[in-house]
Amino acid sequence: MATRSIRPLTLGGQPLTVDRAKRMRWTATGMLAAMAVVFIATHGLVAVHPAWGYVNAFAEAAMVGGLADWFAVTALFRHPLGLPIPHTAIIPENKDRIAETMAAFLRENFLTPAVVARRMSGMNVAKAAGEFLAASPERGQIDARSRITSGAAELLAEVLESLDPDRLGNQVRSGLAGQLAKLDIAPLAGRMIETTMADKRHQPLIDGFVRWAGLTIEDNEDTLRDIIHQRVAGVLRWAGIDKTISSSVLDGLYKLLAEVLVNPDHPLRGKIEEGLSKLGQDLQHDPETRAKVEDMKRDLIANPAVAVWWTGVWERIRRSLITRARDPESSMGEDMRNMLAELGQALQADERLQLQINRFARRTAVGVATRYGDQIVRLVSETVKRWDARTITDRVEGAVGRDLQFIRINGTLVGGLVGMTLHFITSVL
Repeated sequence: MATRSIRPLTLGGQPLTVDRAKRMRWTATGMLAAMAVVFIATHGLVAVHPAWGYVNAFAEAAMVGGLADWFAVTALFRHPLGLPIPHTAIIPENKDRIAETMAAFLRENFLTPAVVARRMSGMNVAKAAGEFLAASPERGQIDARSRITSGAAELLAEVLESLDPDRLGNQVRSGLAGQLAKLDIAPLAGRMIETTMADKRHQPLIDGFVRWAGLTIEDNEDTLRDIIHQRVAGVLRWAGIDKTISSSVLDGLYKLLAEVLVNPDHPLRGKIEEGLSKLGQDLQHDPETRAKVEDMKRDLIANPAVAVWWTGVWERIRRSLITRARDPESSMGEDMRNMLAELGQALQADERLQLQINRFARRTAVGVATRYGDQIVRLVSETVKRWDARTITDRVEGAVGRDLQFIRINGTLVGGLVGMTLHFITSVL
């Protein structure tokens, strides 16, 4: 099976835990060496004064304790002095069994549905999330909502930039066209007209149409006069009466539109309302009218000019979203922060909402443990098995090696104290 080496956690290119373990290893080794120097230096002074006997006994026992603990600690990770002594290099020699044991421990104690449900039952995930979202930033700290919105905005901008604009626009247009093709527009439009008229919200539309008609006539007076001039008889044109007729017609139109505009009960306004009412009924119940609307809808969807127009609209929307997402002064970020703050307050105050979200979170976690627990455990086991012996040794030694070196230091000190005690006992007896 192929192996791979995984680099340890570093800061500035230097391993963190490994360096700390190495410093403690040199400290423990230095103490052992110091005890050896003390033992040799005091060996010839034992007969000079009884106190030197205690010092010599302390150093001798400390060397024995330090060497024993050095052997025990080293045997966990490698062969002491490179000698293939049985039951040494325990971790690299048994890495596959360690991987299976770790995976089984994880599966039995953390990833069973019962354990996950029990642990989740005592957690108020919704309230904790609400406190996190609604908390005001302390001095010198960045608002959590700002971090979330900034990350979400940057992610949105990167996604929009990474996608092909033409292809994405075509896909969106195709999706909208498909949904629009399924939608029966005529009955919907008919109901909208009926509802609008029932609420008297059609009056501003009629007023706007009347004003538009007046402005249109005003802008096209010369054209209308020419039409009237061409339609009247030659005798009238020869007598110059056509100008009088055209002026009378235009004045009459202006007067009619003005009366319709100021009189809500004008007969022409009533005719317009009757026409709108009939149109609403026909759009809902007349098959011929509905078929015409559907034909117009299909022609509009299939029109290439509409496709070109939509592509331009979508590209402007896309560029605008990217610009707003990248602009820290944009209202998008503020709106998102306010929305998150309101969500956080709602999560803190609404116990029913907390209950629903906590239930959903618990069911989701239990579902993940049920469906993917075996895959997670297998991933852990296979990952550790793929590590080579040096990698797993460095990982474990980097994690607990510093504490193991304290065992060596303690063994040196405890051994020395035991040696002094034994020396005292033998001296007294």
